Amino acid sequence: MVLWIARSRWQALSSWSKERLTYRLDPRPCQTLTLSLRLHGTFASTHPGSQDVFHAQLEDHSTSTVLSSLRAPSSIPQTLTEKIVQRHSVGIPKDKFVKSGDYVTLSPYRCMTHDNSWPVATKFLSIGASDINDKEQIVMTLDHDVQNKSETNLKKYRQIEEFAKRQGVVFYPAGRGIGHQIMVEEGYAWPGTLAVASDSHSNMYGGVGCLGTPVVRTDAASIWATSKTWWQIPPICKVTFTGSLPAGVTGKDVIVALCGLFSNDEVLNHAIEFAGSEESMSSLKVDDRLAIANMTTEWGALTGLFPMDETLQRWLKYKATETAFNQAVADSETRAQFTHQRLDDLFANQLSADRGAKYAKYLHLNLSTLSPYISGPNSVKVATPLHDLAAQDLKVDKAYLVSCTNSRASDLAAAAKVFKDAAGENGGKIPSIADGVNFYIAAASAPEQAAAEASGDWQAMLEAGAKPLPAGCGPCIGLGTGLLEPGEVGISASNRNFKGRMGSTDAKAYLASPEVVAASALHGKIAGPGWYNQPSGWSGVVRGEGDGIKGEDRMITTDEALEKVIGQLDSLVEDGQNQIHGSESSPQGDGQLTEVLPGFPERVEGEIVFCDADNVNTDGIYPGKYTYQDDVSTEKMAEVCMMNYDSAFASIAQEGDILVAGFNFGCGSSREQAATAILAKKIPLVVAGSFGNIFSRNSINNALMGVEVPRLVQRLRQTFSGTVPNPSQQKVAEPSQNQESLDSPPPAPPTVPQQGKLLTRRTGWKLVWDVRRSKVDIQEGENGLRWSQKVGELPPNVQEIIAAGGLEKWVKKQIEGLR
Repeated sequence: MVLWIARSRWQALSSWSKERLTYRLDPRPCQTLTLSLRLHGTFASTHPGSQDVFHAQLEDHSTSTVLSSLRAPSSIPQTLTEKIVQRHSVGIPKDKFVKSGDYVTLSPYRCMTHDNSWPVATKFLSIGASDINDKEQIVMTLDHDVQNKSETNLKKYRQIEEFAKRQGVVFYPAGRGIGHQIMVEEGYAWPGTLAVASDSHSNMYGGVGCLGTPVVRTDAASIWATSKTWWQIPPICKVTFTGSLPAGVTGKDVIVALCGLFSNDEVLNHAIEFAGSEESMSSLKVDDRLAIANMTTEWGALTGLFPMDETLQRWLKYKATETAFNQAVADSETRAQFTHQRLDDLFANQLSADRGAKYAKYLHLNLSTLSPYISGPNSVKVATPLHDLAAQDLKVDKAYLVSCTNSRASDLAAAAKVFKDAAGENGGKIPSIADGVNFYIAAASAPEQAAAEASGDWQAMLEAGAKPLPAGCGPCIGLGTGLLEPGEVGISASNRNFKGRMGSTDAKAYLASPEVVAASALHGKIAGPGWYNQPSGWSGVVRGEGDGIKGEDRMITTDEALEKVIGQLDSLVEDGQNQIHGSESSPQGDGQLTEVLPGFPERVEGEIVFCDADNVNTDGIYPGKYTYQDDVSTEKMAEVCMMNYDSAFASIAQEGDILVAGFNFGCGSSREQAATAILAKKIPLVVAGSFGNIFSRNSINNALMGVEVPRLVQRLRQTFSGTVPNPSQQKVAEPSQNQESLDSPPPAPPTVPQQGKLLTRRTGWKLVWDVRRSKVDIQEGENGLRWSQKVGELPPNVQEIIAAGGLEKWVKKQIEGLR
C-alpha cells in the first residue's frame, strides 16, 4: 500500500534501501508529491488509539526502521534561517519551533547604525529613553558622508561620537571604514547569529553565516531602548549552486547574473539560503560570498545566507591566527572576537538546515556555465555577458572601485593585477589609465587599505593614475567627489546602479567585478582583463526555477528530490488524520484560534475602496514635499493622503473605509508618513495583493493594520476593470534629505486602470477581518457572492504594538515597566 511519511522522519527514510523507494515530482506548483514505500503487509494510522503494526512488519529490519521512527517523537525540521531566528526569539513557548510566516520578538546579537545614528538617537530620546539597554549589542559607525567637511555634517558627526561615548557603546569614526565591513572584520557579524543595521545592505553579513537584515530607524531606537524589536520570518528561497566557479569569474559575476537571469521578482521580500556541494561552495571564497550576500538586496531579498561550512571555518581560523600574531590589533575588539577557542566552540555546535526543511521556492545555478557579467545600464535587472558588451566599444568616462561590495584587499589586488600584468608589455612600467577617464578607488576599511598597501597593490593603482578616496561609501551613494555628470558613462564595482544613484539622471551606470572595472579604466571602454576562457561545448548558462521546469528537474539530485518530497508531506499526514479521526480544531472548523489581547478588536469591517494599481510607491501615498515638514497637521496629512496617486482620493474615501490596492503597495522610500497619512484619513485597515517590505514594517510600527489577500484584488479586477502599464504615472520623487533613510530598490513602473476607469472606486463591497480566526469574509455587493479566505495570523506580540499605538509608544511602556 502507499504510506505517507512526514518530513520529520527523514533520517529513517534516508536509511531505507533505494531499491524500495520510488518518487514522482508533480509538475504542478504547490501540489502533492507522491512517495510510495512497498511494504510486506498493511499498516494502520499512527493516530493515538489506532491499531499498531503487525508483528511480521517489525521483523523486517527495513520496514521496522521506518515504522518505529513514525512512533518516535521528533522536532520539526527547520531551515538555517529559522534556526537562527529561533535562537534570537524572545518569549516563545518552550516547545515552539518558529517557521516562515511567524511574527517573532527578536533580540539581535548586534545592531549597527551609521550616519543615521543621530536621527535614531533623537527618536530614542523622544520616546523617553535615556540609557541604551544593552551596550554590547550596539555598534555605531560613520561611513556615508565622510568627504563632507561642512560644519553641518561635522556637527552631526560630533553629536554621534559624543552620544556613543556617553552611552559607552562601540564607535568607529569617519575614515575607519564602511559599517558593514567593520561588522564583518571585527566579528560583530558572527556566524550562527542574527545582526541588524539601519541600512539595506545588512544582507552582507550572510556571507559569513550571520543572518543579516535591515531595520528602520524606529526599530533601531526600540533595540537601543529595550534590546528588542519585531520581525516576520519571510518566505525562504533555497538557491543551490552546482559546478564550480571558472577562472576569471567572481562572486560579483554570480550575483549580477542572478539579478539578471531571475529578474521577475522571484526572490522579492524572501530570505535566501545558498547551498551546494562541497566542490561548488569551496569555489566561492568568503570575499565572493560577501559580495553575493551584499547584492541580494538589489535582487530584492531581505537576507542572503551562506552555510557555516569548511570554507568559512578556514577563513575564521586564518583570522584568529592573524589576530593572535598582529600586535596592531592587540587591544581591539578583533582580538576578543577571533580566538581559536571560540571557533572550536562555534563549530562543535554549528547550525545547518535540517533535511526536510520547507522552502517557499527553489532556484538553481550551475557555476561552471557562468562567464563574467555586467549589470546595466541603470538597472540590476539587465545583465549582459562581458563578451557581448565589450564587442560594442562602449566608451567609459569614470570607473569606481569603491563600496562595501567589492573594495576588500582581494578586490584591490585583482584590480591592481590588471595594471601589473599590463606592465609586462610596457617595459615593466605600470601603464596609465586611458585619457579622459577618471578612476576612483576607496577601500572598504582602513585595515583593508593597509593590506593593499603592504602588498603594493594600492601603489600600483595610484601609479596608473587612480584617485584615492577615504574609506567610506562616497560615490556609491551619490556623495562626495567623482559623481557622474550628464551624458557620462560610469562602470563601478559597487552594488547599485539605479538611474541617478551615482550622479546625474542623464548618465549611464554599469556594475562589474573589480578586474573588469580596472580593465575598463585602462582601455577607456568596457573591457575585461582576458582571464576567462569559455569552455568548449558551452551552450549557455544552466539554471532552473521552481517546480515543474524540466531543466530544473534534471539538475535536482536524488537527495534534494527526496527532501522536497518529505518537505511537502506533513500537511498530507495531518489532512489524512483529520479525515479519519476528525479535526482537533474548534467546533466551527476554523482551525487553531489566535489569542486576541484585551482591548484589541476581534473584528475589523468596512466598505471597500479600491485603488486599482500595482507598485503604488510611498510618494504616491504621501507626497515627498511634505516628508521633512515637521508642522504638518493631522488634517493636512489626511487631505494629501494618496494625492500623488489620485487627487480625488480625499473626496472619495471616508472614515472607516477599508483601502484595497494591488500588488507591491508601499514600495519606494522608507518614509513613515505613508502609514500615518492613511491613519490620519481614519482608515483602520489596508488590504493589498502584497506590500513593500519597508511599508509593512512602518505600518505596524505606527499602528496601521494590513492584510494580504491576492484573491480579493483579482476578484475586484475581474468585476470592475483590467490594468495596463502606464509609465507616465507619478514617479518616485525623493527629497535630498532622504539620503539618510533606509533605501530600497526603486519600484517597477506603476500600473493603473485602463483609460476611462476610476483610479479610486467605492465598490459597495463589504470586508470583515476576523482576527481571532485569521480570515476575511467578503460580501460582493448587496446580492453578490459571499466568500471567505484564510489570512496570516496577527499574533499577540504584534497586537500589543498596535494596541499601544505603535512601536514608539510600546517602547515607552516597556521603559516605564523597567523603572
